[in-house]
Amino acid sequence: MKHHGKAFRAALRILLISAILAFLLGVACRLIGLPLGLSVAVAGGLWGVFAVFTLYFFRDPEAKVPPGAGLVVAPAHGLVDAVEDFQENKVLGGRCQRISIFLSVFDVHVQQAPVGGRVCFVEHTPGKYLNAMNADSAAHNENVLIGFEPTDPANFPGGRMAVRLIAGLIARRILPWVEVGSVVSKGERVALIQFGSRGDIYLPPGVKITVKPGDRVVGGETVIARY
Repeated sequence: MKHHGKAFRAALRILLISAILAFLLGVACRLIGLPLGLSVAVAGGLWGVFAVFTLYFFRDPEAKVPPGAGLVVAPAHGLVDAVEDFQENKVLGGRCQRISIFLSVFDVHVQQAPVGGRVCFVEHTPGKYLNAMNADSAAHNENVLIGFEPTDPANFPGGRMAVRLIAGLIARRILPWVEVGSVVSKGERVALIQFGSRGDIYLPPGVKITVKPGDRVVGGETVIARY
């Protein structure tokens, strides 16, 4: 239950700011001569639509974490669109396997820990906000890289793994909820990306990948790899 409610509080902050903007829009409509009722309808209607979408977007269901040793769960909700060999030097220190997950604006945007263990690396990299539908957007877009050291090395002989949270065309803010030294459980909430984005996970060579491009995964629930 750690970090439960943080996504909802983030939504409330956005709704408060948008309510102020809606009020100012209503005032502007009156200043240009629109009737009071029409001004209220325009400003209130736009805010109402935005509020419904925001509350839907920031939903945060509890993950039904699968039991078992040596399982890696999806760090994000969305569509797997790349499974490939990759080079990740900062956490894994070389060749690895990458699973890339695209999150549309209709997916849950809270991210989960792929394994239980200790957070060993957190780095924010500024960048652009290109369309995250491109699986190579991590090379250009703002992102946060989080490294994990599994609790039980016997079940994860490959050692470290990492998750990269990537901003997109609409996503303009990544909120990590962990820091170096944090201890996490498998499936625990670790971050929030506000609006459409992408999540990559880097796994050691030799790990058996259990998903393929085109599969939809549920963060904290879908087993994407086995040791």
